[in-house]
Amino acid sequence: MLKKGSKLYSILTGSCPNCHQENMYQDANPYHLSKIADMNERCSHCNTQYKIEPSFFYGAMFVSYGVGVAIGIIVFIISYVFLKVELSTSFIAIIISQIVFLPIIFRISRNIWINLFIHFKEDKYTS
Repeated sequence: MLKKGSKLYSILTGSCPNCHQENMYQDANPYHLSKIADMNERCSHCNTQYKIEPSFFYGAMFVSYGVGVAIGIIVFIISYVFLKVELSTSFIAIIISQIVFLPIIFRISRNIWINLFIHFKEDKYTS
């Protein structure tokens, strides 16, 4: 299903975008909110620096907007079209889903952002 070496693997697992051997975050669970943004400085396996420059992850805010909108559209389609609930109930479902998925959106957005700039090096790290 998800194979090491794909961008999707690194994005969904939060693993190093260069070698896919280690988690970028100090705590893998995004729902530990006090540690949600705590990242390792470098990969212990390939020495890739995660914070490429100061304020590097500010660009992830734009990605998070797109991910949040996508989740909102999916929740709206499921609630309004398939479950046939009222429009106001659909909006409440969207708000609740945004709150519940906020930590995941935060992490996924960072993962997408860093994977735009760092690419997997297959020849060095395949096993």
